Amino acid sequence: MDLDNIECVSSSDGMDMEMEDEEIHLSSSSCSKSNNNNNNITAIAVLPPAATSVHDLLECPVCTNSMYPPIHQCLNGHTLCSTCKTRVQNRCPTCRQELGDIRCLALEKVAESLELACRYSSSGCPEIFPYYSKLKHESLCNFRPYNCPYAGSECSVTGDIPSVVTHLKEDHKVDMHTGYTFNHRYVKSNPREVENATWMLTVFHCFGQYFCLHFEAFQLGMAPVYMAFLRFMGDEADARNYSYSLEVGANGRKLTWEGTPRSIRDSHRKVRDSHDGLIIQRNMALFFSGGDRKELKLRVTGKIWKEQQNPQGVPNLCS
Repeated sequence: MDLDNIECVSSSDGMDMEMEDEEIHLSSSSCSKSNNNNNNITAIAVLPPAATSVHDLLECPVCTNSMYPPIHQCLNGHTLCSTCKTRVQNRCPTCRQELGDIRCLALEKVAESLELACRYSSSGCPEIFPYYSKLKHESLCNFRPYNCPYAGSECSVTGDIPSVVTHLKEDHKVDMHTGYTFNHRYVKSNPREVENATWMLTVFHCFGQYFCLHFEAFQLGMAPVYMAFLRFMGDEADARNYSYSLEVGANGRKLTWEGTPRSIRDSHRKVRDSHDGLIIQRNMALFFSGGDRKELKLRVTGKIWKEQQNPQGVPNLCS
């Protein structure tokens, strides 16, 4: 189920629970071939003229990525990775000879003896791994770049947290606030016409960290619901140092949610589909909106605090 990106406008200083409500309106929507004779042949790769090290030998000439078993080669000794072998129509990309099923076992053995630095060493990772363990580490390395957390689009931008924050401000035009409390009103006329919608992302800066507040409508089974949740712009281990609460209500009733923000390492869709946040049935949301229930005017308040602090008396350490 694709979410639609719905723009909104807002204004608030984001600092006081008693401040004037921030209204967030929806302004637009489109809610909307193998050579058997070559089997089991072991050969040593031919060193290309341009290669200057074992690392060069282990670089696939097609995709330029590091090669991992099975490493394939042609009869002339030119190597390539298993992924690219399926892409070159069984022809060596270097000499155009037909490829069989020749494994370059010697090069695979050489790779086993190597220890390499993490590809994210320039970002601060100090780890060194055996060649065949490096990929697994890099897929989980805390220094790997973050994906853009913006929901409602297929944004491919990655980077460290400061660069992602700048991207959100300059390219997605998200609402940026300084403060550990918030008080928003999410507004939409004819809400029964909106089954899948994403309101504008709000980013909070407090305790020297950044947090993303999401609000959206979607179908939970057969029931239309609204959901609000917070994500931490950092790794999961650091996210566990913080908690947040959300509250919505009117007419003497209220719903509350308290939890730990999820890291943006978890995709927006993963968090949403795990129902890890404040979920409001549409009829209840319209009840909280008051009036004739034909317009959504949902007031969501909340706060963020560091663990082992009293959520009723969080000091304002925001910068």
